[in-house]
Amino acid sequence: MKLAVPTTQNNQVDAHFGHCEFFTVFTVEEGEIKNSQVVESPQGCGCKSNIAATLQEMGVKTMLAGNMGGGAVNVLNSHGIEVYRGCDGDVKALVEEFIKGELVDSGESCRQHENHNHDDGHQCGRTNN
Repeated sequence: MKLAVPTTQNNQVDAHFGHCEFFTVFTVEEGEIKNSQVVESPQGCGCKSNIAATLQEMGVKTMLAGNMGGGAVNVLNSHGIEVYRGCDGDVKALVEEFIKGELVDSGESCRQHENHNHDDGHQCGRTNN
């Protein structure tokens, strides 16, 4: 299984999918992270770029993201990529939580693209909250 995470330079989940610095793609086999690689983020808004097709070609089936607009969710879903919104923290630790079944999608899409801090009460949808 392959998962992608919008990432900042300090290996944290980027608060907004469409403007992330890059994506980290993790390969998970038998419940363990086997590999990770960096995929450059395209110029411009994520939902209007070719990133969904690129990730689909790489075999990505899941996106663990801080937040994103509804357009991005639809584009990723149309490329066979399931989206979990509301995530934060260290990207590797986040993938390990996903492997353990401790994440759920927050169900909330970003309504304010200009608010990159998302200080509006969004929280990662961890099952133990």
